[in-house]
Amino acid sequence: MSQVEGIRLSATAAGIRYRDRDDLLLIELAEGTSCAAVFTRNAFCAAPVTVAREHLAKGPVRYLLINSGNANAGTGDAGLRAARETCRLLADMAGCAMSQVLPFSTGVIGLDLPVDPFAQAVPSLLSGLSEDQWPRAAAAIMTTDTVPKLVSQQLDLSGGRIVVTGIAKGSGMICPDMATMLAYVATDASVAQSLLQQVLDDAVAQTFNSITVDGDTSTNDACILMASGAARAAVESLESDDGRLLMQGVRSVCAQLAEMIVRDGEGATKLVRVQVESALCAAEARRVAYTVAHSPLVKTALFASDPNWGRILAAVGRSGVEDLDISAVRIWLGGVCIVSGGGRDPGYTEAAGQAVMDREEIPIRIDLGRGEVDVEVLTCDLSYDYVKINAEYRS
Repeated sequence: MSQVEGIRLSATAAGIRYRDRDDLLLIELAEGTSCAAVFTRNAFCAAPVTVAREHLAKGPVRYLLINSGNANAGTGDAGLRAARETCRLLADMAGCAMSQVLPFSTGVIGLDLPVDPFAQAVPSLLSGLSEDQWPRAAAAIMTTDTVPKLVSQQLDLSGGRIVVTGIAKGSGMICPDMATMLAYVATDASVAQSLLQQVLDDAVAQTFNSITVDGDTSTNDACILMASGAARAAVESLESDDGRLLMQGVRSVCAQLAEMIVRDGEGATKLVRVQVESALCAAEARRVAYTVAHSPLVKTALFASDPNWGRILAAVGRSGVEDLDISAVRIWLGGVCIVSGGGRDPGYTEAAGQAVMDREEIPIRIDLGRGEVDVEVLTCDLSYDYVKINAEYRS
């Protein structure tokens, strides 16, 4: 079900940083495939991000070359040279223009990217290309992830059935602004590049850009959407029924991948949905949601299953909402109202709060009582293991 006609993949163990596991992935796009992308907004963006942007602007893409274990970020001119050289190596062997290769990297920041492993691995990558390699591809891009992330679904358009398949990696340094996060989504529908970019922008805004594990935005974030056109089911307008179905399908795949990333957050034991309602605008709602989601005090209370609701109240209060009428604010843990009228809700009991905090999935709902805009952000708790994983990351 995950196969997308016109998109072939191949993974291998190149030994870039890891031993005895795949760490280099090649994705081949058939001639005529449309490609859309969003990248990190981190000012210290990685060398492959810079090169991928440059190449994408020059025309059609034929190959995505992705390595794990080394981010090639914070590496200056040497990093740019290495990223371009890996593209050149692949282009020469594949018989395409260097600008038709987009490079991607994820892993440790500040290490020079060795080019020799790429030169040795590219021939086997090219010979191993196949449409059925999505599961292996999902595993090859992992770093501190504990599980591969792969989602696929079928959609029935007026011109026939299409497939939308996506993979992603991400566990820590997750607070996307386009998470360390990479995502690759493909469909066999026929979609013009300009429309495909709109589909991707819509999906990313509501999914990958609405999650956080630790509040850190990576230097390497990227999300790519490919449309091979092999199914011959064409989407010519996003206002049509087919266009709306495609947007819903891509958004659904991205939403499932984004939730997988948060569930697999480094050391995470709980999935938390922070829902902010009745805000004046989306920016205000997101500010409140992220203040709560990023609070170390809230996140450690979640890990401890401690219904210390005052930490949530304090986070809402310091979120920077101008002229906030605290008497109108209501906050719930699950279905338990914990705050109303400017303080603890009269009906709240510690036992009711504890029952919610003991769950593995916890909704926090915050009604600001001042508008009509609602926003949801996914996050997780902050555990001892998060500290251990990141303290030992380069060991």
